Amino acid sequence: MRPIVQTVADASAAVKYGNPIPLDVFISPFNSSLSVTVTGTVNYTVQYTFDTVQASDWTAATGNWVDHPNLTTQTATKDSNLAYPATAVRIVLNSGTGSVRFTVIQAGI
Repeated sequence: MRPIVQTVADASAAVKYGNPIPLDVFISPFNSSLSVTVTGTVNYTVQYTFDTVQASDWTAATGNWVDHPNLTTQTATKDSNLAYPATAVRIVLNSGTGSVRFTVIQAGI
């Protein structure tokens, strides 16, 4: 998959959520790279889900999200990965007046 990039900015008034990025669970190996580039002062968390995000009644707001163990309540530029299948990832800007640039790349054809 080509890199997918999202920018989320300014959570000074409320927590802000990036749009869920669907992943292909049928690609083998599944490996997905996750990168967060910080500008300014922020606190962020990357989350993933095993929900069927393509279901007509699924919403990100009520989804079952799990915090990524290496990318939870971070304040600096970091990267990590998902080595096992998940159906989607997203970034959460917990606080701050800066911004985050979230990049996802999934291995495979």
